[in-house]
Amino acid sequence: MKVVAITSCATGIAHTYMAAEAIQKVCKAQGHQCKVEKQGALGIEDKLRDRDIKEADLIVFANDVGITKVERFDAYKDKIFQTKPHEVIKDPSIIFSERR
Repeated sequence: MKVVAITSCATGIAHTYMAAEAIQKVCKAQGHQCKVEKQGALGIEDKLRDRDIKEADLIVFANDVGITKVERFDAYKDKIFQTKPHEVIKDPSIIFSERR
């Protein structure tokens, strides 16, 4: 499975990066490919390419604030799992839950 994610928290510092790390770890543990775009205090880091988004089986939004350039995902709304950074830090396996 190919997973892409966007992480962003209110201050754009700790939880943005902690959520990104949690998502990457759970994906690796389950044998999935993963790319995470971080939108934090430094701006957009590791920006997802259009191809990454198109090829993704799962798109994770782990954000407390609006996502920059969210329109990139308009055609893929059926693949999006929405959560909060602190939720995915606490239990990263929720991105694979049935409640998507």
